[in-house]
Amino acid sequence: MTDVPKIALIIASTRDTRFADKPAQWMLKQMEARSDLEVELVDLRDFDLPLFNEAASNMWAPSSDPRAVAWQKKIAEFDGFVFVVAEYNHSITGALKNALDQAYVEWVRKPMSAIAYGSMGGARALEHLRGIAVEMQMAPVRGAVHIGGSDFFAVHPMGGNAEIETIEEHLLPAAKNALDDVVWWAEATRSARYAEAKAA
Repeated sequence: MTDVPKIALIIASTRDTRFADKPAQWMLKQMEARSDLEVELVDLRDFDLPLFNEAASNMWAPSSDPRAVAWQKKIAEFDGFVFVVAEYNHSITGALKNALDQAYVEWVRKPMSAIAYGSMGGARALEHLRGIAVEMQMAPVRGAVHIGGSDFFAVHPMGGNAEIETIEEHLLPAAKNALDDVVWWAEATRSARYAEAKAA
């Protein structure tokens, strides 16, 4: 094992006009400032995933599409996940749901959190994501970052388009709490996975 857990920061929207890059870059900065984790930005745009069309989840049968296999190999590299969550009609993006479905064993027994955004702070989308994560045997942590209400409209291009740093005093405590949780659970679960693999 490496000294610190490796955490993926996953951009979950693929639209040309997405807002996701702004919160992703801010969250990346928070994660890079820490010494207790290693972070990699993972953008769903880079994986060209087809709509799920396998015989079954890779928990039951190997995937046949090389794009799905490449995605699974990437996800397998990480000890935990922070998703950049857009709220589309009270839920997560179709791109994120498809990406979750394209893997299974690679998500299991790893923690997840999020930086979510929307008029309601992406809260409804994140609740859906947490439910999906439980089914995929991830460990959703309580802490998360929500950009909502007047803060969201202050930084969104269709609002004030200000830099996120102008509202970060509202976000920093939640970011620290969420990342503390992710690191704690990543350390615990990777130690358990390592011990289990060693025993096998």
